Amino acid sequence: MTPASSDRDEAFPRDESANGREENAGLERGLTARHIRLMALGSAIGTGLFMGSSESIQAAGPAVLLAYVIGGAAVFMVMRALGELVVRHPVSGSFGQYASRYIHPFAGFLVGWTFAFEMVLVAVFDATAIGVYMGFWFPDVPRWIWVLAVVFFIAAINMLGVKVFGELEFWFALIKIAAIIILIVAGVAIIIVGFGIADHDQMGPQALFDHGGFFPNGLWGLLSSFTIVMFAFGGVEIIGVTAGEAQNPKQVIPAAINSVPVRILLFYVLTLGVIMCILPWNQITSEISPFVAIFDSVGFTAAAAILQVVLITAALSAMNADIFGAGRMLYGLAEQGQAPRSFARTSPGGVPVMTVVTMIIALLAGVVLNYLYPDQALFLLGALATFATVLVWLIILASHIRMKKVIAEEARLPSEFPVPLWPVGSWITLAFIVFIVVMVGVVPDSRPALWVGLLWVVALWLCYLAFVRGQGRRPIDLTDRTEPISAGK
Repeated sequence: MTPASSDRDEAFPRDESANGREENAGLERGLTARHIRLMALGSAIGTGLFMGSSESIQAAGPAVLLAYVIGGAAVFMVMRALGELVVRHPVSGSFGQYASRYIHPFAGFLVGWTFAFEMVLVAVFDATAIGVYMGFWFPDVPRWIWVLAVVFFIAAINMLGVKVFGELEFWFALIKIAAIIILIVAGVAIIIVGFGIADHDQMGPQALFDHGGFFPNGLWGLLSSFTIVMFAFGGVEIIGVTAGEAQNPKQVIPAAINSVPVRILLFYVLTLGVIMCILPWNQITSEISPFVAIFDSVGFTAAAAILQVVLITAALSAMNADIFGAGRMLYGLAEQGQAPRSFARTSPGGVPVMTVVTMIIALLAGVVLNYLYPDQALFLLGALATFATVLVWLIILASHIRMKKVIAEEARLPSEFPVPLWPVGSWITLAFIVFIVVMVGVVPDSRPALWVGLLWVVALWLCYLAFVRGQGRRPIDLTDRTEPISAGK
């Protein structure tokens, strides 16, 4: 493939029918199925689980397990909707281009830039968490120094070719997944065997009911926890963004979507269940990761220190995937005339250099935030990212619902990867995501995030009116690559 050159001055490529060029011409299809599966896990299983789960446990108690089950089911439905869109139109801009085609060009502009905003927020959240983790060994070093070091490290990785990036992300994610599995096995062993640990007789499933019951904070505790729980799942939609660099996306993307949500659900529910069976939920605080706390509480201080290294690796993995996803989304926006032209230029290795540079500059703002507000940075970033996440999911669902209507009206070929429980499941999921947006505004601590999020939407609308012209104001043309169902059988 020929990378987009710096002197390209014609309209950005959209698809073969539009301009005779191949979709995603500047990108290199170097991501395999194992890369994409682990990348999605790398983005969604990160600081939201290792650190953010403390706050969700404090809000709901053991009932947080139910919140993760419900939230995981909703995420699966969002991912299946995205999967049906991706298999029909495997493009790098993913849901940004789908929203432009099926809803309105502004919807594509909104979801594209909001996803990039979400990824930056989550990446800064993860970088901030690394600063907190490093305080375990270097309590006297200011947090912003660690955040700055991490930003430059991630920048170097994202400037490499996509194959190298995918391989590094694979091993990053594999380390933390292995750590979670080891923690589950070790936790179950502690519960069963005891190893002479004090209060062992109080450990086990009964611990989920011994400290105020399964719903210690009532129904409100469960409902308020959703604002934190859904943030933890944010980022899994990066699977759709990889379509432009996936080998055989029609096979790779559905396989990744079908496997990842179930794995995430198991990791979250099973892991947090084991933790609360060992350490009572009311002893888990946001001052320390619950993963470190359980080993610290039973006297395994060496294991706690080792786990601290895993937490840092996990956060690096999530940051890596987030910056990749944001960069590719901006590349797609540039292709459809809704971002600066320079964002569509790629290096010889298929890296959209300017988008990565832009993301790194945005991350440096996170360094400033950590310098000015070291105590409030984590919560504020998490709340803002929750709003951005659910807004992206809302637009994905709306794009899918609209696409199904177009398929019926134009008598197109049936989808090769249809969403289950259509249409009831899709509308219930849409209603649930709207409920999450409402809860962000209802919960006092997260309410500022809703106002900032609404201001963000208004700001994007003004930017769209002021700066987007010509091609960016027209619904993008997407090639329907659906084949008869019997063709591959």
